[in-house]
Amino acid sequence: MAEENKVTLHGAWPSPYYHKVKLALKVKGIVYEYVEEDLRNKSQLLLKYNPVYKKVPVLVHNGKPIAESLVILEYIDETWKDGPKLLPQDPYKRAQVRFWATFLQQQFEAIASVLKTDGEAQKKAVKEVNEKLQLLEEGLKNFFPDCSKPVDSENLGLLDIVVSCTLGSYKAQEEVLGIKFIDLEKTPLVYSWVTALNDLPVVKETLPPYEKYVRFLKYVRQNALKSSTLNTSS
Repeated sequence: MAEENKVTLHGAWPSPYYHKVKLALKVKGIVYEYVEEDLRNKSQLLLKYNPVYKKVPVLVHNGKPIAESLVILEYIDETWKDGPKLLPQDPYKRAQVRFWATFLQQQFEAIASVLKTDGEAQKKAVKEVNEKLQLLEEGLKNFFPDCSKPVDSENLGLLDIVVSCTLGSYKAQEEVLGIKFIDLEKTPLVYSWVTALNDLPVVKETLPPYEKYVRFLKYVRQNALKSSTLNTSS
């Protein structure tokens, strides 16, 4: 790869934020080098490239780092003109995509809260997840009436990428938690959208392997509950 167009992606395999950037690079056909980060022992490069949040993903293009997944997705779309456009040209539609992409980031944080809590705290977190899914369902009806159209790797947009990487592993989450999140009857548009995206080879290649992700989620949950027990004991 020529040095004048060198792309490096710093990520961590369980991170849905990293998966979004990985998927966008695949969709755009961008060749890149990958650096797997150990988030328990962050590299000096990661701390240098993202000194504010110290998190993945970080995209480094020609030596210049870009942090935060949604910012990176827009940078990719604006920098590499070839391949599918990730954002619509119409300003209003672009604004709506940005809004719902940010909303979905909050949805993942709500799901993470379910994973790391128990009892009443978990019930509250589950309620928040379900409320957000209902809001997303209504948003799809109002702003994206064609969201049920066939999807393929040639027409994936930014919101498709965010949905697939935020909600695409829902079955692993449901197995670990024993809680059903995405339901065909309650949220048919969301269910159909996620199912269609999950069937795409490019998405299957991007999301983490099912069994590996289940083991990771169990580990995170066990550690979180253990830590919570220790913090509340006298």
